[in-house]
Amino acid sequence: MNGEDNYLGTLYQRFPVNLAKGKGASVWDVNGKEYVDCMGGYGVALVGHCNDRVVEAIKKQAETLITAHMSVYNDTRLEYMKKMAQHAPPGLTKMFFTNSGAESVEAALKFARKFTGKHGVIAMNGAYHGKTFGALSVTHNEKYRKAFMPLLEGVKFVPYGEPAKLEDTIDDTIGAVILEPIQGETGIIVPPDDLLPKIREICNRRNIVLIFDEIQAGLGRTGKMWAGQNWNTTPDIMCLAKGIAGGVPMGLVLTKPEIMDSIKLGEHSSTFGASPLACAAASATLEALTTDGLVDNAAKMGKVFKEKLLALKERHKIIREVRGLGMMLGVELRFEVKDVLLDGISNGLLMLYSGRNIIRLLPPLVMNEATVSRAVEIMDAVLTREEQRRNVT
Repeated sequence: MNGEDNYLGTLYQRFPVNLAKGKGASVWDVNGKEYVDCMGGYGVALVGHCNDRVVEAIKKQAETLITAHMSVYNDTRLEYMKKMAQHAPPGLTKMFFTNSGAESVEAALKFARKFTGKHGVIAMNGAYHGKTFGALSVTHNEKYRKAFMPLLEGVKFVPYGEPAKLEDTIDDTIGAVILEPIQGETGIIVPPDDLLPKIREICNRRNIVLIFDEIQAGLGRTGKMWAGQNWNTTPDIMCLAKGIAGGVPMGLVLTKPEIMDSIKLGEHSSTFGASPLACAAASATLEALTTDGLVDNAAKMGKVFKEKLLALKERHKIIREVRGLGMMLGVELRFEVKDVLLDGISNGLLMLYSGRNIIRLLPPLVMNEATVSRAVEIMDAVLTREEQRRNVT
């Protein structure tokens, strides 16, 4: 689109759109064409593109102090930690700062191993936790893993919705269980209502650390601050990233104090972690989520969006299932979604995929009902065209 591919490898699935500007739930390309953004930077645009609070916080901090290593103190960082402590799940009082979701997962795996003294980890079929070596080791899809074997030893995968099989897999080597409360990459897979409480009970009884990867599902995305709240379940370690700082790269690991206290001086660190710039943006993001009511809006608009998608399902045989919570939604089709995504772009709508046949929707939580309706209208039109192409009647 603009010569980028001359300098890049073939590592990314590229969409034919060259974005130049964003505001709220909309983005514009270099030609000034507007798009409803249900891609949301793979969930990063959580509080909307160029959120006013975030922009102002970044401007102010950039003129004051951009970087300060964790080996020195900083009041902007402290302010953020105090704010996060007010909203963190009960008992998760210790924090470690990273720069991405994969880094958060890497830290969580190290912390769990150090605390338990056990190297074994149980992850879920369909799990996606990142592509660095530790995170990749607990990511299930073979297409990501195969070329980089061998990965971490001691990782075992079990079906996502079968806690009995999870418990049967536990042996003396297992120190941690890691899962997404809602699986994102696999297609917005919402667990049975009793799954997370059962896994929590098993981990308690077997003295195993439970890690929640809320990188995609956390921070209001599901209509509650934390996805685990939908099932009244709190982990021992929680991984965050994506939209945590309104678009600025940042990640965070929240842990129980006894887990963090097991890590000795120098055993884990991050050069860029908790920069004043990222912390200022993250504080503004928390204010947007809470003071501006974006968590509540995600619940309200997510319900509206899902209802409209279910109405689409009644009109389109090509749709197999609609699922999700809040503004984390999936539409499973009976055919591949590639042409639907490209048609969406042509008609002013950005959407994501999960696998070959699932549309994934991760819109900014600022979206209002008029914008939801516009997105669904475009989906209606492009699905109609897809059915005509495939002679679906």
